[in-house]
Amino acid sequence: MTPQSATELSLDDLSEQLLGLLGERDPEVSRILTAEADRQATTLELIASENHVSTAVMHTMGNWMTNKYAEGYPGARYYGGCRFHDEIENLARDRAKQLFNCGFANVQPHSGASANIAAYMAVCNPGDTILSLPIKSGGHLSHGLKVNFSGTFYSIVDYDLDPDTETLDYDAIERIAVDCKPQLIICGYSAYSRVIDFRRFRQIADRVGALLLADIAHIAGLVATGVHPSPFPHAHVVTTTTHKTLRGPRGGLILSDDADIAKKVDRKVFPGSQGGPLMHMIAAKAVGFAEALRPEFTDYCRQIVANAAALADALAGHGYRLCSGGTDNHLMLVDLRPRDENLTGSDAEGWLEAGGIIVNKNGIPNDPRPPRVTSGLRLGTPALTTRGLKEAEMSQVAALIDRVLSTNGDAAVTKQVREDVRALCAKFPVW
Repeated sequence: MTPQSATELSLDDLSEQLLGLLGERDPEVSRILTAEADRQATTLELIASENHVSTAVMHTMGNWMTNKYAEGYPGARYYGGCRFHDEIENLARDRAKQLFNCGFANVQPHSGASANIAAYMAVCNPGDTILSLPIKSGGHLSHGLKVNFSGTFYSIVDYDLDPDTETLDYDAIERIAVDCKPQLIICGYSAYSRVIDFRRFRQIADRVGALLLADIAHIAGLVATGVHPSPFPHAHVVTTTTHKTLRGPRGGLILSDDADIAKKVDRKVFPGSQGGPLMHMIAAKAVGFAEALRPEFTDYCRQIVANAAALADALAGHGYRLCSGGTDNHLMLVDLRPRDENLTGSDAEGWLEAGGIIVNKNGIPNDPRPPRVTSGLRLGTPALTTRGLKEAEMSQVAALIDRVLSTNGDAAVTKQVREDVRALCAKFPVW
């Protein structure tokens, strides 16, 4: 996305027009949106699941297709007037299949969790056993958290990380699978910084007669560009979001190479778990997929990983412990305790935000603190890389983080860091 083209700059004019219109029609909403635009423009975004979309994607989300119901699928709608909705959905599906080199794509899920709901319904029955990594160790809430739909309707068995290496122990996972004989095994995580061996997971699934679902929401952009190995041809079904490293609009996507599973997925998305698709968002997904198919997007994803490695190394140099010893992808888990045993993720998140650095507190493996406090932070580099920052700037970012945390959020230090962050953001504008 960086540097912006003349088209991008002209699309930015639409933002000014939008805020101008809202300023007349709804000043309160205009004020809030203006403030949020300024916040994003002047802060460093290190939340691993967030990114900055292109202005083309952003403005496509607000288009005429929002005015129309299009329940069903192209060529089989339950409403008239869907000719162009069929065209845009077919375009999005074709681009998704090309991007991930697979035979089937359903672009209708509203989110990654919605995609998981439909995928589970397609391949499991209520009460079936699902083997997955728990959220406390880096899994996602939709992978079996008790209060989530997944933990309510399915029998969840956990596998876990090796306590010494904090990485996946495939032999241990296989032993658990042999013992519990799950109908479905889930791999793909929200806080795991190492490469996933999809082939090994498929071997485990085949041994116990299970299906394999890969939730690649966090690494989808890396997978699409070959920066991380693909779950195909190993996974029976793949779910993902369309934002994060993929840098499209917020939404979900389901992929497969199995024709029978594909038919079941379509039925479980609609009418199984959703009504009318958000066609304005599907149009934006099509734009995002097209951007991801460009050669420069591969360069972007490579830079994400290079930046993550540089940031992890720089933080380690300041005395912070990286869970699993580092990162192979876009994110890292930082254990704050070796730097200061009293430092919590919650305190660190608040202090850093005051300094213009946006992160999220996150539990680390075997974290003794509760989820609302935590002993760690999850950091990611997709948004910083979108701004154009590279390895040299990662050292600066690590130093800014350490200046805040090493002084326990001292007001004077944090105020100066805030100004330094503003200066760095001005050097690398996001729009």
